[in-house]
Amino acid sequence: MTILKDVVAELVGMFVGDARLSAAILAIVALAAVLVEFAPVDPLIGGGALLLGCLAVVVEAVRRAALRAAVAPPEPPVDRI
Repeated sequence: MTILKDVVAELVGMFVGDARLSAAILAIVALAAVLVEFAPVDPLIGGGALLLGCLAVVVEAVRRAALRAAVAPPEPPVDRI
């Protein structure tokens, strides 16, 4: 039972860890679904929008993380004896 709790905690942690990334991906998936379902858009175009949107969100998340890492002060070295 504890293994199941650990797995669920890790899965929740992955999605809650970067709420902005999760929200952006959900918005892009919803937009692609609306385009395909309610607008006269070919499903291939909707899939392309989904692909390009998700790639753009991931690139932006990596850029944001790199900027955050560049600004953060370095950690002091740990002496191990």
